[in-house]
Amino acid sequence: MSLIATRVPEIQLENVEMRYQTDTAEVLALHQVSLDIAKGEFVSLLGPSGCGKTTLLRLMADLIEPTGGRVTVAGKSAKEARLAQKYGIVFQSPVLYDWRKVKDNITLPLELMGVKKARRDEKALELLELVGLKGFADKYPWQLSGGMQQRVAIARALSMEPEILLMDEPFSALDEFTRERLNEELLAVWSKVGSTVVFVTHSVPESIFLSDRVFVLSPHPGRLSAIVDIPLPRPRTAEMRNSPEFFDLIAGIRDSFEGV
Repeated sequence: MSLIATRVPEIQLENVEMRYQTDTAEVLALHQVSLDIAKGEFVSLLGPSGCGKTTLLRLMADLIEPTGGRVTVAGKSAKEARLAQKYGIVFQSPVLYDWRKVKDNITLPLELMGVKKARRDEKALELLELVGLKGFADKYPWQLSGGMQQRVAIARALSMEPEILLMDEPFSALDEFTRERLNEELLAVWSKVGSTVVFVTHSVPESIFLSDRVFVLSPHPGRLSAIVDIPLPRPRTAEMRNSPEFFDLIAGIRDSFEGV
């Protein structure tokens, strides 16, 4: 069975704004975004290009600071959470080092922390099995498909056993068949590790299939347009994508967009 998120807030945003100064004007990228994400919950940030999804994720990760409002993680600042290594991050590109074997890419964070090699190798094998890449420890990234490389990136993000997994459109560059398969595999991994997951996507079906809730963002400037509960039972199956309930959720989310 999959995890059932408790209602204990893990991530909280209060009236968050983000402004950028360009050569010609100040740009308001995010406007008054407030939301709570529960511990152990899987949520998606959904919206069209330019609505601020990635900016919102970067604010949660303390990669940038908001120009207004507040971001808290388990009652502490985003910076404190980052320094406490609560985050694992998966980007749109796997960002693997071609000259390092798969197992050494996965355990790079542990290596930087001074973990002994024997333990690093043991952890790499555990994670490779978790993400369905058993037997690929001594391969190099260039020997893997795009989908396999992203699984390595997910394994690396999990190497520090993060409480929160932040994922920025990790499957957007993949073909539809590979993407759907990795959606299913990601949920299987999530059900075992128990992390809170924040997943950025511009795909309505993907957000529905993965999530407990979907935060819909509208652009110009980015703002929270709707919060949609996804009542589909877990574990999710491929057949659910063809159900009337699934198509009703797609229609409902599309109707919730403002100014698109």
